[in-house]
Amino acid sequence: MWRGAASRVWDVCLEHFRGLSHPGRVSLRRCSRRGAVTVSVTPAAGLADQPARIAVWGLKPLQEVTLRALVANEHGSLFDSCAHYQADHQGEVDLSVDLSQGGDYTGLEPMGLFWSLSPAAMEKPYQKLELKKVKAPMKVEVSVHQGYSKPRAIPGQVLAKASVERWFTLPDVRRIRLKEGVVRGSLFLPPGNGPFPGVIDMFGDEGGLTEFRSSLLATHGFAALSLPYFNFEDLPKVMEDFHLEYFEQAARFLLHHSKVKGPGIGVVGIGKGAEFASSMMTFLPEVVAAVCISGCSSITASALHYGQLTLPGIRFNMSRVSVSESGVFDIYEALDDPLDPANSSSRIPIEKAEGHFLFVVGEDDRNWKSSLYAQIAIGCLRQHGKDNFKLLSYAGAGHRINPSFSPVCLVALDHVLGVPILSGGESKAHAHAQEHSWREILEFLHIHLS
Repeated sequence: MWRGAASRVWDVCLEHFRGLSHPGRVSLRRCSRRGAVTVSVTPAAGLADQPARIAVWGLKPLQEVTLRALVANEHGSLFDSCAHYQADHQGEVDLSVDLSQGGDYTGLEPMGLFWSLSPAAMEKPYQKLELKKVKAPMKVEVSVHQGYSKPRAIPGQVLAKASVERWFTLPDVRRIRLKEGVVRGSLFLPPGNGPFPGVIDMFGDEGGLTEFRSSLLATHGFAALSLPYFNFEDLPKVMEDFHLEYFEQAARFLLHHSKVKGPGIGVVGIGKGAEFASSMMTFLPEVVAAVCISGCSSITASALHYGQLTLPGIRFNMSRVSVSESGVFDIYEALDDPLDPANSSSRIPIEKAEGHFLFVVGEDDRNWKSSLYAQIAIGCLRQHGKDNFKLLSYAGAGHRINPSFSPVCLVALDHVLGVPILSGGESKAHAHAQEHSWREILEFLHIHLS
């Protein structure tokens, strides 16, 4: 078991949630020294997908201040965000009720300092702030500065500071590195004897092992398997043709685990991972629920084999890629049309699936036309008389729809191509889509796996 701050995460979260049941302006002036400016973040240690409350007191009436958040990732790169607030007549600022006047966002955004984190001015742009080591928290410093300062600029005098830990797992969640036959990954098990509903979690064409969503799923009661499919340990280093048997072995392993209850498991995938989620639902009886985030209705780039069946990958035409003056690549038109009869053999025949689909798309996705692809998939299901689906389509949201309060990344550096790729979306709308869709995803999985 963990000790120290980590062991207090769950208790602090519970205290925080009880406090949120009584909304209204925070008033803690009596807790500070007379004349001292204080900033409070509650809980000081909490789950990354749960809200925190930020309040400042001890300011002068109507004083203008900049609130700033600062994070260093595992490699030491800095990410920051800022917002402008004006104190009330009591010298207080409460982000749960007060509006930001400027900075990285405006309006009522209680968690804006977290979802607007982006590379600091001195850092390489377009980096994603995604935690790789989930057993340690993301440590955020929240500071209050005199006056209004522009984003990525030197802020004014520091008036107060506070530290907060954002955890992606709970103390009693077990993480088991998996090496089962050819299958690789990490299995996260909630505390207790179980059995728990099982979920396989997959990401896109960046490859490698990404665990932050799986670890959060375990905090919500799921036995979650983070499943890489290339560029990890002895898996292929680059995307080649894939074999569904690899994913079948992973599904059978999870379903037959002593801590996992049946009769079936769920799958969550984004981008390329959503293609595999749809394919697993279509061909594997072990899978009964699939969350497909920003995916395609067909197999793309690399072929998918299953026994004697082959679904060839639709090709990307790089001549249709455009580059902005700032050097950002727009690949929205690059993928060949799935509706072209020449690509009909690449379509995933999801009408064969007996389970339930949840399609999650951003209507401003610029990675590719995920909103159109979801409509193609839904049209196919309807054509075959099926209503085993739900669509969450978000205006103003882009490609990378992650759990609640994740930093929004509208342009991301592609690890394969080494260039910045436009993901699309508008920051505030995308952040709201993440918060709403994460609640819906958890509910969907609980309903269909219980």
